[in-house]
Amino acid sequence: MGILSGNPKDEPLHYGEVFSIWEASMMAKGSISCYEAYMYHAGDKELKKLIQDFLDQARLEVKECDELLTDNGISPSPMLAERPAAELEDIPPGARFTDPEIAAKLAADNALGLVSCSKTMGLSIREDVGALFAKYHVTKTALGLRVLRMNKEKGWLVPPPLVAKQPE
Repeated sequence: MGILSGNPKDEPLHYGEVFSIWEASMMAKGSISCYEAYMYHAGDKELKKLIQDFLDQARLEVKECDELLTDNGISPSPMLAERPAAELEDIPPGARFTDPEIAAKLAADNALGLVSCSKTMGLSIREDVGALFAKYHVTKTALGLRVLRMNKEKGWLVPPPLVAKQPE
């Protein structure tokens, strides 16, 4: 039998895995705080549903990553304080995020998350860690497609310069 070829959960994490898992947990905790605020700012019902799905995914990532860290003797990053509830009408227009701004930020955050998941999958030598981040990658791919479709359908997408004429 080769080195580190037993049950992955019995194998030690290497420093790259530890940092990547800790970082993913910390980023998800920050996302929860931001997405909760976006829920108070959003007016579009479809956007609110999508934000809720992003929140659910972030909470799952926090739970699973913190559990993995704790099981391996690593202290996870602290949770941020919960935000007080707010109503959309109470937020002054100049301080309010608009629905297109929120959707663009969700898309950007999700793209960053995909890269981070790919990095962690590539550096992992524990199969359970690679598989966990592959699962997150698949979910983020689906969420990214949903936010892209929403941005297109609602006219919120700001495309980069498009090549209208192909060179001959």
